[in-house]
Amino acid sequence: MEENAGIITMQGNPLTLIGKQPKIGEPAPDCTLLNNALSPVKISSFKGKVSVIASVPSLDTPVCDMEVRRFNKEAGNLGPDVAILTITTDLPFAQKRWCGAAGVDKVVTLSDHLSTSFGEAYGVLIKELRLLARAVFVLDREGVLQYVQLVKEVADEPDYNKVLEALKKLL
Repeated sequence: MEENAGIITMQGNPLTLIGKQPKIGEPAPDCTLLNNALSPVKISSFKGKVSVIASVPSLDTPVCDMEVRRFNKEAGNLGPDVAILTITTDLPFAQKRWCGAAGVDKVVTLSDHLSTSFGEAYGVLIKELRLLARAVFVLDREGVLQYVQLVKEVADEPDYNKVLEALKKLL
């Protein structure tokens, strides 16, 4: 498996990402993840919608909490042709608990805890922590990758305006 050292940091300390990030214009890798009911969900099941896939280290951290709440708020304004997914290695039970407590009902949370297949396929699995790096991928209705934002410092939020710009170009 490919390793990329020093692309991202946590509090300034370099980390290693496992996997190869897909390229813009390529079909997005398909992975099977678990939803909050422990049912398998494939990335490809969202074809037909413009999809925003945000990977985050853990919902139980302040920056991830802010990010998912922000995307949940944006989702309310984007309509039914958009799917916003948040993927973590958190257990589905923890995701369900967090969503309930945070009132997040428009973002779909999915868990990559079993196999880390998403983290590896999208090149965002942090070797040292077995968590996902903070990144955002935007897919068109056919499931082709159209935008990627890998956040260099794990403790920083993504540039929401750039994500929304990329998304709106596809609607």
